[in-house]
Amino acid sequence: MPDSTMVEQRQAELAELVQRLTPGEGMHMTSIASLQLIRTNQPTLPMPVIYTPCLCIIAQGRKEVRLAEERYTYDPLNYLVASVTLPVSGHVIEATPEKPYLSLKLDIEPTMIASLIADAGPIGVPNPSPARGLFLDTIDASLLDAVIRLTRLLESPRDVAMLAPLVLREIFYRLLHSPQGRHLHEIAVADSQGQRIARAIEWLNQHFDQPLRIENLAREVNLSPSTLHHRFKAVTALSPLQYQKQLRLQEARRLMLCEGLEAASASYRVGYESPSQFSREYSRLFGAPPLRDLGRLRKIV
Repeated sequence: MPDSTMVEQRQAELAELVQRLTPGEGMHMTSIASLQLIRTNQPTLPMPVIYTPCLCIIAQGRKEVRLAEERYTYDPLNYLVASVTLPVSGHVIEATPEKPYLSLKLDIEPTMIASLIADAGPIGVPNPSPARGLFLDTIDASLLDAVIRLTRLLESPRDVAMLAPLVLREIFYRLLHSPQGRHLHEIAVADSQGQRIARAIEWLNQHFDQPLRIENLAREVNLSPSTLHHRFKAVTALSPLQYQKQLRLQEARRLMLCEGLEAASASYRVGYESPSQFSREYSRLFGAPPLRDLGRLRKIV
């Protein structure tokens, strides 16, 4: 049977399985802690979010993800991987009540990637140029088969603890040996420059509310300031300062929406000293000043 036919059959099987496991719209947590299922019955507005390392596979529908000025549009023919933590904007662009958007998101644990590299050996000589931390690749029957087996375990709860780790290992093994596998390889190899950039990203995620000096961050991850800046932007499409700004604004939005903080209080909480600067930069990222943006969000929710 041609591989394309096998892929089509497995895509239909995965769509049926996800639809069965998601009786309503929204994100559904599962008994496999790293696996979430998503269902949406109509296109959505662009929503800024933070992607932690993950594999995203669409079973039905289409979605667009934006990183800085780059757009990644994907459907059941391909999958998306975030190899590092990234501030992105995403929205479903194809979905109807009769044919909803169905997808799954699988968190990637870098330690498991490192363990696979140690056990299976390197995938080849990594490309010395830094790779973008968000990428698309064509899905194949072998990867789809493993994803279906993992998802099917949700209907056999007693098997999850024993079998899910084995299937997860297979999925990540196949990702590592895919044409884009070097993206994951680079951030998992101990003390590589790719892993140092991943450490810089995580440091920013933990300290985004503090003043940022590139020299201090470079010292933290043992890179020169110029190398840090060049490689950080190559991986994230953002400079460290731009990355920090997006983290601050997204956290301020969460504080106002979920904890009821006023704009000024939220801006100070995330590290801004000037409420007017905060309002300007918030409007630039979210398309409206805080009060108007929150009113729009509450209508959606």
